[in-house]
Formats: sequence, structure tokens, C-alpha cells
Amino acid sequence: MAIVIKPNLKMLPYVILAIIIAFIIFDSGAEKENISQEIIIETKEIPESYEANIDTKEIHLVKSGENLSIIFEKYKVPLNSTYQIFRKDNKGQIKNIQPGDRLEFTWAQKTLKEIKIIKDASTTFLINFLPDEVEIKKIKKSSEKIISFKSGVIDSSFYLTGLKENIPESVIMDLAYIFGWDIDFVFDIREGDRFLLLYETPFIDGVAIENGSILYAEFYNQGEKYTAVRYKGKNKQWDYFNENGNSLEKAFLRAPLNFAYVSSHFNPNRRHPMLNKIRAHNGVDYAAKRGTPIRATGEGVIKSIGWKSGYGRTIVIKHGGEITTLYAHMETYNTSLARGSQVIQGQTIGYVGDSGLATAPHLHYEFEVGKNRTDPLKVSLPSAAPLEERFIEDFKKITSNYIDLSKELLSKDPNESIFK
Repeated sequence: MAIVIKPNLKMLPYVILAIIIAFIIFDSGAEKENISQEIIIETKEIPESYEANIDTKEIHLVKSGENLSIIFEKYKVPLNSTYQIFRKDNKGQIKNIQPGDRLEFTWAQKTLKEIKIIKDASTTFLINFLPDEVEIKKIKKSSEKIISFKSGVIDSSFYLTGLKENIPESVIMDLAYIFGWDIDFVFDIREGDRFLLLYETPFIDGVAIENGSILYAEFYNQGEKYTAVRYKGKNKQWDYFNENGNSLEKAFLRAPLNFAYVSSHFNPNRRHPMLNKIRAHNGVDYAAKRGTPIRATGEGVIKSIGWKSGYGRTIVIKHGGEITTLYAHMETYNTSLARGSQVIQGQTIGYVGDSGLATAPHLHYEFEVGKNRTDPLKVSLPSAAPLEERFIEDFKKITSNYIDLSKELLSKDPNESIFK
């Protein structure tokens, strides 16, 4: 007897849908690589004896206003251990924590094993907790110094050219400062001027820990070649000299601003833009953004600081040799300065503004010798003392090595043809 199965018409749409879904899954799976499945055969629990050997670590980044006592209390450092640490810290190197310092607490279950206080990439204090005492070690990592070579040809701005050549901003500023006694980077730079330099950067664990320091540089400005070689200085770590051992440093910087442009030159017969009458312009105006730092061009003493009629907020510095310099139309002063304050060359004394009779933010700068006002862009600046004779032989050997290395690296540089 035959058995006849009557189809259930109500179930038919579900059957068709199931077939379609199965086909889609099969089709998409066919395009994928077969991945073998892992089969777990058995599981085991970690014995408590293993857990006892596992260290745990807690990390704390120091915030402003925190001190070590508060941090130790937060991480439940035993009070007796805290006393021992402070007693052994005779010089206060550990207690003197700063925002950004990193503390690492290592525990074995509930027992504190060690604390690391990481001050920076090169300095760490390690505190070990022994059975009967606390041991403190200072760990210093030595750096690896990497020498880099860069070159550039100026099309509009020295600063922008440096950035385009991937030169760190700090190195760009240092280069302008080193040659700043001979070259006014505001007024003297021309399209086509070129430069090359060697600088070294200290690294620890692949991270730069300081800004790069220039070893050797050449700057070609309006057809004139200037050279800078780093060598041991007297009072500072390094000084810079030309290839003959003469100091690049002069008693005065050529300009009080790093990067700006001259909007008005020294002119005893200039018509004043606001008063509309002839009034001598006894200095140079540097146009710059409001708030741009203003540098003292030479070492000296603040003769006056305050409002000075049309000059607005003004500082006058008295230097040696009957020389005074004047800085006018400031927005604000360096708040640490007062009449009688000592300033050093390159120190920030204030910020560009438009106080007094000024149509826009700029710095008015004057250079006076005795009672004679001179053009700051043309005045002859005295040089510092040259390198002592006993150092010349060593200096020339170092200079020769830098020149040879620069030539070798320039031969592989895209700008090589421009320096020939």
C-alpha cells in the first residue's frame, strides 16, 4: 500500500526560505579558506603556589600639588617603610618629585617588593624592600648620540625652509641664533641663500631625550659664506667659532626678534604716520605678531622700564662702553624685571604690542652709543675673544673631520648640485 504524503501548503514558504539561506551560507563559505577548529581536550586550574609567584604592578603619574607621603598612603606603602625611605633620602632626590614623574609599585600578593621612581628617560630611583631594611639605588642610563645631516635652499623664509627639510624647530632657532651676530634673519635673508648643518641628538631606548645640538654649519647669505664650529667654551658648555677659531659671538645680537620683517628703517627725516609731520626715526621697526618674545640684544642692566610718552611700554638697557638699547611699543614686560635688574644676551624682556603711538603691533628698537643714535642694522658690533692658541690644533682637527663628514653626506643629498 502506498503512503501518500500531502504537502502542507502553509509550511511551503518556510521550506523555500530555509533552502535559500543554506545555499547562501554554502556559497559564501566556499570562497573562504577553511579554518581548522581547536578542540579543548582538558582544562586545568592554576595551583595557588603559582599565583603566589605572580607579581602585580600599579602605576602612578605625579600630578601638580602631590607629594610622596600622600602617594605612598594612597598605595598603602607601610608607614615604617616610608620612614626608612625618607631617612635614607639624605639629599632629597626622591622626595623632590615633579609633575609627570612616574611611580611603579610592584607587589607579590600583598607584599611590596619594590618601587621605581622614574624621573626621566635617563634617571630612575629603585627602592627595594629587603627583609630587614630598605635599599635605594640610582640608575642612570647612558644615551646614544645620533648625528644628522640636513641642507636647504631658501625660497621665501629660512624658518619655513627648515621645517620643509624636516629640521627640528629647536635646531632651526639655534642656527638662527648662532649666525645671528653676523646675519639679520629678518632683514638680510634672500631667496637662493642656502645652508647645511650637522647636529647630534641623544637617544635612550629609541627616544630623543634632548633637543639636537649643532656641531657644524655653513650658511651662504648674499654670496658670503659663514661657518660655525662647536667647541668647548669657557663659561658655557659649548661656544661657536668660525673655521679660523674666531668667536661668532659678539657683544650684541644683530636683531632683537628671531623672525619678523623690517617695516621702517632708521631715517632722521621720516614723516610720522600718525602725527603726519617730519620726525626723526632714530631706530628700526620690526613688524611681528602681538606677543612675539623680544630679546635683549646684549648683556646689561635695566636703566628704565615703564611708560614713555609716544613709545608706550618701553625698556631701556644700559650696556658697557656707553651703549644703550631701547625697546618700545611693548604689549607686556617680563614680570621678573625691574629697574636695576641684570639681563643677559638673548633673554626675553617683553612681548611685541602696539602701546603708545603705534598703528599696528611692532617693536621699535634703538641703538645709542654715547649721545649718538646709530642705525642698528649697520652699526659695527665688537666680537668676543678668539679661541686660545693652545686649543687651535685640536680645534682644526675637529673642524676638518666635520667638513669631511659634511662633504660625504652632501654627496648623497638632493641639494648637492646647488653647493658646487
